[in-house]
Amino acid sequence: MKTLFVPLIFAVLSMVAIAGAQDVVPLYPGVPPGSKQENYPEKQYFSKVWNEEIIANVTRPTITIFKPSPKLSNGTAMVIVPGGGLMAISVATEGASVAKYLAAKGITAILLKYRIAHTGDDAAQEFAELSADKPKYDAMLATVAPLAVADTLTAMGYARQHASEWGISPDRVGIIGFSAGGFLAAEVAVHYTPETRPAFVSVIYGGLQQDAPVPADAPPMFLAAASDDELGLTPGSIALYPKWTAANKLAELHLYVKGGHGFGMKQQNLPTDHWIDRFTDWLQLEGFLKK
Repeated sequence: MKTLFVPLIFAVLSMVAIAGAQDVVPLYPGVPPGSKQENYPEKQYFSKVWNEEIIANVTRPTITIFKPSPKLSNGTAMVIVPGGGLMAISVATEGASVAKYLAAKGITAILLKYRIAHTGDDAAQEFAELSADKPKYDAMLATVAPLAVADTLTAMGYARQHASEWGISPDRVGIIGFSAGGFLAAEVAVHYTPETRPAFVSVIYGGLQQDAPVPADAPPMFLAAASDDELGLTPGSIALYPKWTAANKLAELHLYVKGGHGFGMKQQNLPTDHWIDRFTDWLQLEGFLKK
């Protein structure tokens, strides 16, 4: 196993390094609205608890833009919102690797790094401990979630506003979110403004934090989750499907028997390894991969 583990680490670190080579844009010119000046540093490291690269202590949100080659570019863009329980950001398996895949399909991928809770040595370990205490975890969410939602909406607005600079169409900017990021994407799906409306929404093992009506002009939605999600988030994904279809809005749901929580772009030799292929099939069907 050691001979496989070391190359895996180098592959992940290389992928994240590639992300760093893209265009990185701050979402706000200074201290973000609703935040105070913080003196603790952001950090990125490999978490043994989650067995992946994560970012912790984000106080200054950014977007990292992965541009497809001019030959492949089809005018569609997508904001990518990784998960991490609002205590960390899974920058590789739910971030950079997704962006690289989408860019190879001609999509301009916009990876969001949003505000999260302040943590100590290992955010993943703290998440495991805090999430076991629901009242304390909910109290953290009440403070941090509105900031993360604001960052996600701001990223949507920024992408649409700068569409011409990136060679994309403002009415072809969608969003995809994973886990906590899936909740943020779902919030965008029901709380957008004309300036931040997504062309499509994809929620991967996420849902709505609180029930909200489906907008009259709600975008089409793609959903995917696994029945054996150990965090119990599958019902949230399932609930969005009848909610959308009851409002006569387009929705597609993929529910896998096995895959666990956080399958993202992980290769587990399971059908969940190919969810993103089904997602691009859906994008093709809806016309978002056409030039």
